[in-house]
Amino acid sequence: MLNTKKRDLANDLIKEAKEVLEIEASSILDLIPRIDKEFIDVIDAIYNCKGKVIVTGIGKSGIVGKKIASTFASTGTPAIYMHPSEGLHGDLGMLGREDLVMVLSNSGETEEIGKMLPVIKRFGILLVVMTGAINSSLAHSADFIIDISVKKEACPLGLAPTSSTTAALAMGDALAMVLLKKRGFKEEDFALLHPGGILGKRFLKVDELMHKGKEVPIVNEKTSMKDVIVEMTSKRLGVTGVIDNNKNLIGVITDGDLRRALEKFDNLLQKEAKDVMTTNPKWITNNSLAVEALHKMESFSITSLFVFKSVPNGYPIGIIHLHDILKAGIM
Repeated sequence: MLNTKKRDLANDLIKEAKEVLEIEASSILDLIPRIDKEFIDVIDAIYNCKGKVIVTGIGKSGIVGKKIASTFASTGTPAIYMHPSEGLHGDLGMLGREDLVMVLSNSGETEEIGKMLPVIKRFGILLVVMTGAINSSLAHSADFIIDISVKKEACPLGLAPTSSTTAALAMGDALAMVLLKKRGFKEEDFALLHPGGILGKRFLKVDELMHKGKEVPIVNEKTSMKDVIVEMTSKRLGVTGVIDNNKNLIGVITDGDLRRALEKFDNLLQKEAKDVMTTNPKWITNNSLAVEALHKMESFSITSLFVFKSVPNGYPIGIIHLHDILKAGIM
């Protein structure tokens, strides 16, 4: 009997969870017919905004507003979130005449936001209201209205904001993604705004990680192997480039080359760099992605590449080592 009760309880809980998802999914689908001219007008207003988008809302709407502002900012639309209470105590000073204010309020009667309206209107700032009550006082004050009303909340008590916040969040994403496309925002742009993320690291250039100037290990082809070893040891990269008298890179000496030379020559220290070097050293351009350098190293089973601006003519401008790439978090 006890196991039967547990099973029935589990089934009831599963049923409840599924109903929540069904209700919220339905609330999002109900938004699709509302993607109309008013929506496009909002897109145009935000796109043409010469200032920033200030998103505001209180309670759960405020939490959604923070996410919308964050998504805007990370996809090319300058935006910040302002808490209504903080706005009434000084933060309204962040408003500029070229800004646009987006308010989230399911009821459309949020007291704190209502108190901010005179200041917003005094500045002549465009007001976009995202609300579930298109006939509310807040909606009547708006320049643009986005209807995010839902048939019912997923909360069985009909009290906790659930479907309504999900709808607001989804509509915010729709706005952000359409703006992204309208701006021609690319993967590289996203990476630029997320330098600490994995995507940002993927777009690091060789020039940003390579060793330059005196850090580049270089010897002349006639340099004694004794001095070659000193150069390799002092630069701590396990490699040195070899140049001719015209300062053209003609070879490379690695730790592996040294080991092989020790087996080949009894008098290694009396030999010159040209006797030990490997010709046709691998290279890459400074504007190449660091991830490309990593792939090239892997394909040739090497740990470093000399860097040139375009083609491997003349003196290299740098060297990039496998450790530099791994240290930057590129895998």
